[in-house]
Order: sequence, then C-alpha cells, then structure tokens
Amino acid sequence: MISTMTTIGIWLAAFFTLCIFSFLYKDNPFYKFSEQVFVGLSAAYWLVYIIYSIMIPNLFSKLIGDFSNNVILIIPAALGVMMLMRIFPKTQWISRYPISIMVGTTAGISMLRYMKSDILQQVTATMINPFAADSIGVIIGNLLLIIGTICGIYFFYFSKKQEGLSAVPSKIGIWFLMVSFGATFGYTVMARISLLIGRLDFLLGDWLHLIK
Repeated sequence: MISTMTTIGIWLAAFFTLCIFSFLYKDNPFYKFSEQVFVGLSAAYWLVYIIYSIMIPNLFSKLIGDFSNNVILIIPAALGVMMLMRIFPKTQWISRYPISIMVGTTAGISMLRYMKSDILQQVTATMINPFAADSIGVIIGNLLLIIGTICGIYFFYFSKKQEGLSAVPSKIGIWFLMVSFGATFGYTVMARISLLIGRLDFLLGDWLHLIK
C-alpha cells in the first residue's frame, strides 16, 4: 500500500519532469518555475549539507571541544566570514582576499592533479613495448596509442611551419584528436540519453503504471 506522502511525491516529481520537458516546445513559465525550484532546492540542500557535514564536525566541534590544539582553525573560519561580506555592498572588497586565496589554492592543486593524470600517466602509458603482448589486437592498440599521442602532441608544435613531409604527422594527429573529441561527445550523449530513459521509466512506470 502506497502512503499518501509517497503518492504526493510521485505526482510532484511527474509535474516537474513534464515542466522541464515542456522546454522542448519553447521557453515557457512552467519551465522557468521548475528551473527556479530546482536551483533553490539544490542551493538549500548543499547549504544544509555543508553546515552539518563539514562545518560542524570539522570546525565548530573541534573549536569547542579542544580549542588550544585547534586554534589554527580560526584562520579558515575568519576567511569564511570575510567571504560573506560580499553580501553587503560597502564591504564587498573584503571578500576579494579569501576568494583570491581560494582561487589560487584551487588552481595550484588542480595543476598538480592534472599534471599527474593528464601528462605523467599519459607519458607513462606510451613508454611500453608495443610488441610485448600476445594478442594482435593488443599490439595494434599499443601502436595506435603511441602513434596517436606523438602525432597529437606534434600537431601543437607551432615553432616551425608544418608543410610537406613534416605536415604528415600533424594531419595524423588531427584525425586522432577528432576521434577523441567524437568519443567524448558520444559519451556525453549517452549520459543524457540515460537520464532521459530514467525519467521516461519513472513517468511510464511509477506514475502511470503502464510498464513494470
């Protein structure tokens, strides 16, 4: 037996799903209303999540429980308060300092992470013996990996004009880059189709009970 609250939740979910789908026809008030509700609920959810899952256990509890050993936490707490000064027009300039620290720190961490994942691991993956495998398919795959990586990097070599025989690796690199971009776009489309299937399954199954 389905409870009343579950039924109300299903009907609300179906209503907002149809409102989002209405954008396929044209922009309309139903779509704008559902979009604003979604953004508002998301912001409220993450606000509550940050307070109870991050700030309370990692900041307030430690400062109250053992202030002497966690006094360093006053610095991020102060930076957080300074960032909230952006709400008031006269004190907006104060928020620039914590924002600049956050942006700089994030950029540095991201640079190290991408250096490891996109450069070092890619270089390591190409430093292999392509003929060491037993399967012909694996050998061909290793050769394509090495050739594609070298030609793709060569495509971005602009210190010398690429013409004649020297332009051949660049053209090969273009083909590998286009295949990579196409595969990435294909994965994106598949992800969107997966979301569509999930919504249609909800509408036809949980809401209308046309499918099981």
